[in-house]
Amino acid sequence: MPSDHLTRRGILASGTAISSGLMVLRGAQAQRFTAYPTIATSEADRPVAADPLQGYLFFTPAEASFVEAAVSRLIPKDDLGPGALECGVAVFIDRQLAGPYGQGDHFYLKGPSPNGDATQGWQMPKPADVYRTAIAAVNRHTNDAHGGDFARLTADRQDAILKSLESGDARLKGGIDAKAFFTLLLQNTMEGFFADPLYGGNRDMAGWKLIGFPGARYNNKPYATQHGQAYPLPPVSLNGRPDWTRS
Repeated sequence: MPSDHLTRRGILASGTAISSGLMVLRGAQAQRFTAYPTIATSEADRPVAADPLQGYLFFTPAEASFVEAAVSRLIPKDDLGPGALECGVAVFIDRQLAGPYGQGDHFYLKGPSPNGDATQGWQMPKPADVYRTAIAAVNRHTNDAHGGDFARLTADRQDAILKSLESGDARLKGGIDAKAFFTLLLQNTMEGFFADPLYGGNRDMAGWKLIGFPGARYNNKPYATQHGQAYPLPPVSLNGRPDWTRS
């Protein structure tokens, strides 16, 4: 794991709050940025499900290898269940970056972009550019230090690199803020692990099952006052459940 305080259990403990805010992710659609359908004024914006069989829409092969390796170290599979890689988090991040979120939709992106305080919000270019530039910088860093791209390193060395990114100790070329990139990568990884499966991550609702989140079930009133008792029903995606059939 990247640091002593960053544990799988700690990530999962924060999942309930994250899940409640991820039903509509900040513009993270399963479509490309230019592929939005025309929506009538009174019509709801219905997300299109991400299709993993399409492959990656944004990442190059080298970038995909980095993200797959990184998310698998941030939330690894263990005896509790599948990890971020197995849950499709790399696909989720790819679809984010291929859509409006990646283009900085609703972000203030006018320069200059100096290093600001944490309280000043986003201080970088659009997320798609941040990932593209930062991944290349991290791979240059690992090639200089260890003779190979991040994805080719051992798990222990990958953990050490992630720790150095998290702390900001990694000196990346090109003026890349290592700590800011790690924060973004971790945030997107957690989002993909707990978001509705519609968006490509949280495959088989594994993240929700780990924290007992009911998902998009239309009515939880019978269980709202049953404090201290486990929720008895399986989670439901915005697209329903794969075991449901329509008559």
